[in-house]
Amino acid sequence: MATEGLVPITRAYLARYYDKYPLPPLPDAVTDLADRLRALSAGLAAVAPITPDEELLEKEASGIPAHKIDENLWKNREQMEEILFLLSKSCRPVALQQNSTAEDTQTFSILDDVETKLKDMLKKLEQFQIKNADNVFNTVMTYMPQDFRGTLIRQQRERSERNKQAEVDALVLAGGSIRDRYALLWKQQMERRVQLAQLGSATGVYKTLVRYLVGVPQVLLDFIRQINDDNGPMEEQRERYGPALYTLTKLVLAIRLYLHVSLARYGQRKIEKDDIAVLQQAVVIYTEEFEKFTKFIGEVFVNAPFFISAEDAGAESRNSDEYKETIIPAGKTHEVILSVEAINSYIAWDFSLQQGALNMVLDIGFHVEYISPSGEKTLILPYRRYEADQGNFCTVSAGSYKLVWDNSYSSFFKKSLRYKVDAVPPVVTPAEAAAEP
Repeated sequence: MATEGLVPITRAYLARYYDKYPLPPLPDAVTDLADRLRALSAGLAAVAPITPDEELLEKEASGIPAHKIDENLWKNREQMEEILFLLSKSCRPVALQQNSTAEDTQTFSILDDVETKLKDMLKKLEQFQIKNADNVFNTVMTYMPQDFRGTLIRQQRERSERNKQAEVDALVLAGGSIRDRYALLWKQQMERRVQLAQLGSATGVYKTLVRYLVGVPQVLLDFIRQINDDNGPMEEQRERYGPALYTLTKLVLAIRLYLHVSLARYGQRKIEKDDIAVLQQAVVIYTEEFEKFTKFIGEVFVNAPFFISAEDAGAESRNSDEYKETIIPAGKTHEVILSVEAINSYIAWDFSLQQGALNMVLDIGFHVEYISPSGEKTLILPYRRYEADQGNFCTVSAGSYKLVWDNSYSSFFKKSLRYKVDAVPPVVTPAEAAAEP
């Protein structure tokens, strides 16, 4: 495999890349508006004492945001949802819903506009996070063998994501708050980081599979393992681009704090015209600048040097020696028997036919049988004719599994078969991985 030219992906390496992507500074209005909203919120304490929940929110709004970029993205998403909950029609103060005065009507209309802008930004952020997660995983997968082993890793990820979504759904069904849900979502994000590191170091959930992944560039595996270390490669990104995001996090917290305390006191003191104008301006600035930031950081991340092509890494030529080739004469079969010692192992295969005589498109029969210790045969995969196929199944019994390529129906044509098969031991679950020493 040709991997010449690949270099360790370090902070210094990324720094040279980030030099090409300076982040435009945020307007001063971002900080100014956050300060004004917090001052307005503090002033409302004279109308009614600050509640414990409001005190906690004020403490968060005045504190130092989390250091990690993705944690701040989740925090912004959480705050947008909290604000949208406050702005939902059923949660608005009764005095405001009645629209008894022109002032009420104007305030109601502005809150509708604020709600619309934040709904739109929340949707864009959700799409950004989904796309970003898929980009990371799919890029890593370009370096993995493009046969049943890569398929098993994809299946493992899909199972993991289904389990995570079920966990979130159960929390919501049990009456969990927005804060509870985002605490769980961040915990799940940290679990994804752990699993990514496990993929790079052949431990935990990927322990069984990774030892089958020969040919993956070590540079990439090292990067996967170290990417989120406190002083690892991504720290360079945090130092350069984090401060702008932290400032936006403080603004959205200030927006939520002001809305919370002002709406809670609306029956005692209506929102002043100038104050609602500050809120509206803050939301406009916040959504505009947050969208600019996500577009910028998305471009930086997608084009970052650790997203080199598989071709550049020599990935196309890897593992070719692992395939076997055989000629199956007309009227004959070719059989491979795999021994499985534990249930929940995987029987996996990947095969194709080489082009036949006169460029004819040929196919071959294929089926899989289970052979019990007593010699009894059970059909696992029914007979079917293929030009090529890749697949796997999880075993429910230990014993022998016979894979059969059948050319017995052919009277004249031999078949040139290229194939790879394996019995992959059970992939451990996250719970089992956590229990490992």
